[in-house]
Amino acid sequence: MASFSTLVLFILSAAAALSVAITSVSAAEFQVGGAVGWRIPAANESQLYNVWASRRRFYIGDSLRFRYKNDSVTVVNKWGFYHCDSSNPIAFFNDGDTVVNLDDVGTVYFISGDADRCKQGVNMMLEVMNPGPVRYIPPSISTPPESPYSAVAPSPSQILGSGDFPESNPGVSSSAGFTVSGGHAVAVIILGGFSVLRF
Repeated sequence: MASFSTLVLFILSAAAALSVAITSVSAAEFQVGGAVGWRIPAANESQLYNVWASRRRFYIGDSLRFRYKNDSVTVVNKWGFYHCDSSNPIAFFNDGDTVVNLDDVGTVYFISGDADRCKQGVNMMLEVMNPGPVRYIPPSISTPPESPYSAVAPSPSQILGSGDFPESNPGVSSSAGFTVSGGHAVAVIILGGFSVLRF
């Protein structure tokens, strides 16, 4: 049986591992579009970047890396996104290798700074979520499982014949020790307690 200090050490180790996992999840960097980068999609891929974003979960603390040539990345509001209008940008980048940090919860809109490229599918919206605390909720049991001993352990009436036990109610004793004054005795463990049978 494990000692209390071993159990405490195990729990602390598990908590530390969980906090490292949460930290690594909240600090992910995503390369937008994967290997294809930020480019004009093929005719049958007009929603390339929105599909790419919908298949991922983005949290506060994550970052996006945009790789592109002869283009730009513009962060805009919802109206600018749907109209491919970069005239009033929230942020504008044209260095070819842009990293955007996701700092706020909500929908973020990205478009190409070139309206024609934006209309050809170089645009993306994504949802940023708050990672929040991770909680463990144990599964609920609507009906307690049947005891595996219920079909195996005999009841006292199955063990005793008439007149074998002088008391009217043998019951279950909660004490760990017992005394026998004479004859033979059998101690029967019944779900955590003892009963003494004499014969």
